[in-house]
Formats: sequence, C-alpha cells, structure tokens
Amino acid sequence: MIERLFPPGVPTPKNPYSPAVKAGGFVFVSGQIPMDPVTTEMSYGDIQHEARLTLNNIKRILDGSGASLAQVVKVNVYLSDERDFALMNEVYIEFFGKDRPARTTIGCKFANPAMKVEIDCIAYVG
Repeated sequence: MIERLFPPGVPTPKNPYSPAVKAGGFVFVSGQIPMDPVTTEMSYGDIQHEARLTLNNIKRILDGSGASLAQVVKVNVYLSDERDFALMNEVYIEFFGKDRPARTTIGCKFANPAMKVEIDCIAYVG
C-alpha cells in the first residue's frame, strides 16, 4: 500500500508533490527547504537558521507520518555553498545526535539563489 501524506502543521508544497510518501515500511520525505510552516513563506538567514528550520520541518513530517528522527536511515543534504558544511553539521548533530543515518552532502545551485539548504530523507517504520 502506498500513502501520500500531508501531515498537519507542515508547509504545504507549492509544487506538485507530496511532503511524504509511506510505502513498504518506509517513509520517504521530499526535499524540505527553509519554509516557515505558519506563513508558508521562505525564511532566509544564515546556514544554521535555514538548516534548523528545514530539519524542524522534516521532524514535523516524520511525526505526522508515524516516524521519528531516530528511524531515519538515509539523508541527502544539498548546500548552495560547500563552505557551510561545518556550520550545517553543528545543527544536524542537534537533531540526530548519536542516531546517525547514512548521509550524502552535495554542493549545488538552487533555482532560488537565495536558498542555502535543502534536505530529504528516508525513515524505516517497519
């Protein structure tokens, strides 16, 4: 069974995708960006602000999908500036601590040049 999930309290996508999809014991969280969940507007700032907001959005999606950060098995982090890696990592550790999933971090260009980070993940829910 495949469920397309739109958990309450998370930013509603402005594009044609689901915030998360549950299938085969996994929750696949779409790429999240530094969007304020209340205003659904972007909230720009330094990399730590944007990473914290993005990871909070992921946490809300996981919570609303019956999963948690501790169940995340894979994370992809996309940074507009690779020099932000260390500062992003500081925030990342706040969220994942010792529950460290597999991860890939990639430097890239975003369609929105003001954005610094996008993060997606996969969680196992059994």
